[in-house]
Amino acid sequence: MSVSGVGHVSIGATDVNASVEFYQWLGLTIDPSRPDFGMAGAWLQAGEQQVHLIATDLTPPGITNHFAFVVSDLDECLTMLESNGVAARRSPHVIGAGHQAFVQDPHGNVVELNQPE
Repeated sequence: MSVSGVGHVSIGATDVNASVEFYQWLGLTIDPSRPDFGMAGAWLQAGEQQVHLIATDLTPPGITNHFAFVVSDLDECLTMLESNGVAARRSPHVIGAGHQAFVQDPHGNVVELNQPE
């Protein structure tokens, strides 16, 4: 047996609608094929990968638990997010790691934005 890839990433959201809006700012699209699980949530597409939002009232963990989106222009992405009131923390550039910044979605989940070198 071997793992062939990541099927999806699931994250909690106290306000699913606010979280959907946040991820749409980043260019994710809603996947309308989500079944009715009996709880609020949304499926989003990020290229070939899916992000599953699941309604919860649990507090998210800190920065060590995060996922990353590859972006083509980090400065442009951060300008757009900041114009929507989202604060970012840039990481010092490390050769080989690309250019990185970290933001939090409306629930507090940590999202890395990474522009490859």
